[in-house]
Amino acid sequence: MARAVGGPVRGGGRSPARGTSTARASTAAVARAARWIVRTDGIYVFSRVRRVLLALLVVPLPLLAQVRPRAREAGLVIGTLPTGPLNAITDVAGVRVGQVTVTAGDTVNTGVTVILPHGGNPFREKVPAAIAVGNGFGKLSGALQVNELGELESPVALTCTLCVARVQDAVLGWMLALPGNEDVRSINVVVGETNDGGLNAIRSRPVNEAHVLDALRAAREGPVEEGAVGAGRGTTAFGYKGGIGTSSRRLPERAGGWTVGVLVQSNYGGDLTIAGVPVGRLLGERRVGVEAWRRDASDGSVMIVIATDAPLDHRALQRLAERAFVGIARTGSWMSNGSGDFAIAFSTAAAVRRRPLAAGQLTRSADVVATDALSPLFQAVAEATEEAVLNSLWRAQDVRGARGTIRALPLDSVATLLREHRVLP
Repeated sequence: MARAVGGPVRGGGRSPARGTSTARASTAAVARAARWIVRTDGIYVFSRVRRVLLALLVVPLPLLAQVRPRAREAGLVIGTLPTGPLNAITDVAGVRVGQVTVTAGDTVNTGVTVILPHGGNPFREKVPAAIAVGNGFGKLSGALQVNELGELESPVALTCTLCVARVQDAVLGWMLALPGNEDVRSINVVVGETNDGGLNAIRSRPVNEAHVLDALRAAREGPVEEGAVGAGRGTTAFGYKGGIGTSSRRLPERAGGWTVGVLVQSNYGGDLTIAGVPVGRLLGERRVGVEAWRRDASDGSVMIVIATDAPLDHRALQRLAERAFVGIARTGSWMSNGSGDFAIAFSTAAAVRRRPLAAGQLTRSADVVATDALSPLFQAVAEATEEAVLNSLWRAQDVRGARGTIRALPLDSVATLLREHRVLP
């Protein structure tokens, strides 16, 4: 059984509860009765009437969307390195993720996802960072300063293309209000995007300040929701429903014992390849599950956020971010002309954080991973990126938009193909 909880939402409203699920109102009468329905999984549902008169809804279990497994839960193992306990970016200690999904009928499907490198003030406790560009057809705000100074001083926010400015302004307001930032006059806010205009009424720019603030307040360590949630609500990958996905790798102690975590917003195309099997091509031959208007799509974008507890400087993080595109290529992408492909990498290691200097202090020093010891980290980020993309596809569910329905990857058909190619037993 599940319930929907109703109540008016204003800027700074209470964040939806975490870890529970609800169903949409099944009657038009209930939908018309509420201006906002705040679902307990963080999804905002718009409706027409301003006052909220929402009764408790009890929905039979068969009507609830079934939870789809992650790729590894379905038996698919990518690479050779072990994952962290959660197989998520939050396996890197201190990293927090918050998400809010915004929907309205069959027209609005979008949201915001935020990644915080630690639980402190990101401006007062900056982290080394770097951004790599696979193909620069995108609107990644704040990228120039990150690579110029080699540091990240804000959360990383992900959203839809035309919502970047609104999200940037909301994050900026949140940061200016943090204790300790009273005299701050310049903050470099990083906001990435992919274009979800196929499923989302993107010109309406539906993400607002309240959504962003709720995502920031909800950010926490622990499991990360995947699929058609947050900034991945309206995305499409390889003609199927994409979304948010995450994965991690932990190096053996002899290689440093560090963790690399990745989170992706998948919205790109190509020839879907899973563990070397040309699944997209084979499913296409069998005409399984792809809408005609998406069948030949190769454009799109992917945002890749990489966290590690390895003490890395800007140059090493630049090299780490570049290797994320190895994982993207393994999934069948050639980073087409119309694709915006960006990777943002940061280190959370305490030794390399950039706190305010003491009066008169002119230098910083820290031990960082030697150049010759970086290769295992490169392997880790390639494997974790590939698996994060697959998790975004495995966990996503069908989503209907104004142009039609984007179907989720047909997992039964995929499993059959992978067994035929001896990838699955």
